[in-house]
Amino acid sequence: MTDERTAESNGIAATYDETETERILSFEREAGAGAGSSATAAIAQNVEGYAMLKVRPTADGDELERYYGFDMALDHVGELLGVPPHDLPVPEAAEDMGM
Repeated sequence: MTDERTAESNGIAATYDETETERILSFEREAGAGAGSSATAAIAQNVEGYAMLKVRPTADGDELERYYGFDMALDHVGELLGVPPHDLPVPEAAEDMGM
């Protein structure tokens, strides 16, 4: 099911969520899509939407790197999932992430 908070394509599911402090875009690649085994990655930003984007291995994982641009964060997520960044689905609610 795809709505403004979820998107799916190329064996990758993306989910956008908000907590009290963060906006989080989580990705999960199914086994067999891209590099083989399943994998996850996430991009987080403060709820105000102006801070740098944090790339994590999971939504609640430790920060791996910070980026100003959404495209740069998506590049890193693509590397973590073993897929080209243009294959990553982005839900409508997450399209304005980044500075």
